[in-house]
Amino acid sequence: MTTLHFAESLRELVGGVEVVLSDIWGVVHNGLESFPEACEALHTYRSRGGTVILITNAPRPADSVQRQLRKLGVADETYDAIVSSGDLTRLYVAEHPGRKMFWLGPERDNSIYRGLEARTAPLEEADYIVCTGLYDDETETAEDYRGMMLKARERKLTLVCANPDIVVERGDRLIYCAGAIAELYRELGGEVIFYGKPHRPIYERAMALAGERQGHQIDRKKVLAIGDSVRTDLTGAREFGIDCLFVTRGIHAEEFEGLDQLDPASVTELFGHPPKALMRELKW
Repeated sequence: MTTLHFAESLRELVGGVEVVLSDIWGVVHNGLESFPEACEALHTYRSRGGTVILITNAPRPADSVQRQLRKLGVADETYDAIVSSGDLTRLYVAEHPGRKMFWLGPERDNSIYRGLEARTAPLEEADYIVCTGLYDDETETAEDYRGMMLKARERKLTLVCANPDIVVERGDRLIYCAGAIAELYRELGGEVIFYGKPHRPIYERAMALAGERQGHQIDRKKVLAIGDSVRTDLTGAREFGIDCLFVTRGIHAEEFEGLDQLDPASVTELFGHPPKALMRELKW
């Protein structure tokens, strides 16, 4: 299948859909401001009996993500629950008590360790690495960490990636995320554990929460994922066996200019297996 379906609204896609698993960054907001029509679309879907679980590669606990959403004007009524890659990373740390961790990431992500007995140590003494991002994502790239990653590989340290995203929007710019460092480490031969999309654990957790709210186990045929990344959202949904609505205004915006004129070969090159539908931006 190489044809593309362009949807005008969410309402035409959710007949029979019980659960929406929506990305946040690029769909609901861009890091600086929320998208009112997207928030209204999710809220309207919920008001008609649907369940909305926000799934995000944010390297922070769900309650920290919620506080950021509130600051950006995203109402709590927009969604039922949040599942973050930060939540799953916290579980890994909690399950490895006594082991020393080297934390690589900005100070703003320190909530990921709140309430945990996490023992931090220099790289030379650590038992594993937790990467939540770059120290300074405004000026740095993954290449700035090549030397550090070579040292980590020499010590055969496992790197736990709390955000598999390579880049993310911040306003009208793209900034690098933990996934960029994790992919570099993997290229160098290091062992990486990824939490978040496109990997299975975050979807399993989201489906469990959705089942609790619907009161029964959810059939994957009645689930729609929404996202703006081919690498994380589309790939994750496809591998988990659920449909995906792809939003083109996000990190791939420039690539999707003239998308409606693409030939089948170009569609395959861009998407691999195309999503269920595409929209420029989410609206009801």
